[in-house]
Amino acid sequence: MSMEASHKIDDLIAAREILKSSIEKSRDIAIAVDETGSRLKEKTHNLAYLQAATKNMACKLAVYEIRDHIDRAIGPAAAVLNVLDLVYELQDSLETNPRAAGLFIYITNIKRLQEALKLLADNCRLVTLWLEDVVQFLENNANDDDDNDDWYFVQVSKVMNILEELQGKGESGVLSSAFHKLEREYMHLLTENSFPEPVIQELQGITEVLAANDRLDRCVSIYTQVRIENVRANLQALNLEYLDIQLSETVSVQTLEGYIDQWDKHMEFAGRHLLQKEHRLCSEVYRIGSSSDDVWMNCFAKIATQCGFTDIFDFGTKICKCKKEAIKLLRLLKIFSTLDRLRLEFNHLFDGKFCVEIQNQTRHLVRKVVDGACEIFWELVVQVEMQRASSPPPDGSIPRLVRFVTDYCNQLLEDENSSILVRVLEIHNNQVELEEGPGPGVLSFEIHNIMEAVEINLKTWAKCYNDTPLSYLFMMNSHWYLWNNIRGTKLGDLMGESWLWAYEESTEYYAALYMRESWEKLLVLLSEEDVILFPGGRAVDRNLVKKRICSFCDAFDDMYKKQSNWILCDKALRWKTCQRIVEAIVPAYKRYLQRYIMGGLENENESDSSGESLENLIGSLFQPKHGKYGSSKCADLIRIKNAAAVNHYSSSPAAA
Repeated sequence: MSMEASHKIDDLIAAREILKSSIEKSRDIAIAVDETGSRLKEKTHNLAYLQAATKNMACKLAVYEIRDHIDRAIGPAAAVLNVLDLVYELQDSLETNPRAAGLFIYITNIKRLQEALKLLADNCRLVTLWLEDVVQFLENNANDDDDNDDWYFVQVSKVMNILEELQGKGESGVLSSAFHKLEREYMHLLTENSFPEPVIQELQGITEVLAANDRLDRCVSIYTQVRIENVRANLQALNLEYLDIQLSETVSVQTLEGYIDQWDKHMEFAGRHLLQKEHRLCSEVYRIGSSSDDVWMNCFAKIATQCGFTDIFDFGTKICKCKKEAIKLLRLLKIFSTLDRLRLEFNHLFDGKFCVEIQNQTRHLVRKVVDGACEIFWELVVQVEMQRASSPPPDGSIPRLVRFVTDYCNQLLEDENSSILVRVLEIHNNQVELEEGPGPGVLSFEIHNIMEAVEINLKTWAKCYNDTPLSYLFMMNSHWYLWNNIRGTKLGDLMGESWLWAYEESTEYYAALYMRESWEKLLVLLSEEDVILFPGGRAVDRNLVKKRICSFCDAFDDMYKKQSNWILCDKALRWKTCQRIVEAIVPAYKRYLQRYIMGGLENENESDSSGESLENLIGSLFQPKHGKYGSSKCADLIRIKNAAAVNHYSSSPAAA
């Protein structure tokens, strides 16, 4: 025997050992098979041919002294047959619906089929390698005169072709169909369930199989498509029509108050509920190896950016474009509060390279809110000062600016707003890289400046009145409002007791000036000078008394008509002011009547009645107007008193 033949025999011996191991593995798999499927019969003639050809080759090759080695090749051929039996049975099991068969059983059968196909290919490959060595041996020892050699070569080629065909069954169409069925089941599970633990396990099982067979992209595509539509449907159920509103620099945020509150609730619902659920589901379903983090985070990023959540986010940016006004600062603080409240959730949800778009969108919105809020805040004092050129209320009532500023400052000083405003100012300071930060007292300092500007405005407006009593009433009215409405509030606590006390004192001061320059001047008209005709006598100058009474009543009527258009909105201040007027006017008027016109106890009732009429008229002053004042009230009173005086003079001996 030649050296080359000896090497060939050694190779065949090694192949025999490999085939023996393969046969043992095939036998273990074959135990799971009870009977051969119908498809096995269709291939029987090929396998029978394979077996017969192998035996014939064994006979032929006996002359070459390798018959014993060829006999042992029958084992690998039998292994191929056993494995093929299992393949056909598993293929039949995959023709059913995964849900009907049981999803995990179906997945297990896919894996078993893949293992069986691999084993089939391995066995076919080993037999093919052995036959190639035999062919080579035959070629090296061929007899040119022997026609039977050609027949043997043909038979070996046919066997090798059959083995090659079986080896190619690893690309089974049954597997492809099974994967499509799993994809449909995957979509069904994503659509129809609320994801308790068993459903998540089923999704994980399908994901693992599809990913292991180069179908991960298809799996992710199905997942994102279904979940995007689900989240979008949940968001659309929230009534999000306001997101389509077109906003510009001419639109006031006051018209959007309710929408901003809705936006706050919708952002919280989306961030803390909808997207949290999707985030958790993605991370649980796509646990598929070392690269699972990238897979599920990419999947979640697609859902978050395409479900409509960014449209809600964009509404906050639209608000930043609205008209720059003081009230906008409070709305921007509301938006910042929403973002800050959801900051931890956003950091958790949108971490990583796949959520860069939302990260940039978040940073952009925060920057817009911070810049817009700080710009308005630093201009508040200027805005108050700009109102100084406007005219004061013609009726002496509280200027709208005063009401707005006090309410506005109290809102800024609310715990949530003040803390957020300080944070906004700090962030802005870091952005512009100022050498010194705003400090904790910046809010207090600016509000003091605002209130000082308001006081200067009041003094400036008071000088605009041509009527001096009206200017005093205006200052009394405004200072009372500042004292009465600020005490007990955040603004009052900030300004301090001494500041409040000063406004209480100034209210009294301007009230005294108002009385001196208006009602107290009427008392001069009730002068007793020259009324008594003779010293020590009782006779009075009736014409002079009548003239002074008429002058008083005319002056009262004029003042009443004029001040009936003035307004003291605060009920307590209105009552207090009317009482001041009554105490200054009515007692003096009654005494004058009793002494010079209706002398004697028998006429006290008339005097009291006359004084009561004056009190009623005074008590009707400074009311918010619902109609026009009728001057006949006071005129009628004067005519009655004049008539009474004339009648009294006609019958009274004292008048003689």
